[in-house]
Amino acid sequence: QVQLVESGGGSVQPGGSLRLSCAASGLRFTIYTVGWFRRQAPGSAPEFLVTKSYRDGRTVYADSVRGRFTISRDNEQNTVYLQMNDLKPEDTAVYYCAASGHDRALDSYKYDYWGQGTQVTVSS
Repeated sequence: QVQLVESGGGSVQPGGSLRLSCAASGLRFTIYTVGWFRRQAPGSAPEFLVTKSYRDGRTVYADSVRGRFTISRDNEQNTVYLQMNDLKPEDTAVYYCAASGHDRALDSYKYDYWGQGTQVTVSS
């Protein structure tokens, strides 16, 4: 059974930082492309943030987070991280990690497995 579990969310002031974690069981991130998405309103479509290919490690960031967010992967821990710096109020959302069997996956429909999400709130 595949399970993705996010953690690390919370409340932070504008300009602050958080690091989200996504721990996987039942699959290995070395053979699944990983992505981070967010939903800023319940029921809204997930917004793509970043994806990291399992095949060559190629990373693609959305314009909205490029230069502020960084994805990394710890193969030993089978965990993926999202370092978020210079957070803004518009980054407030529920953040999700997801795993895809595709080599390159910017669209949410290409992802097979999703975590439950972790809330990030940015406000002063």
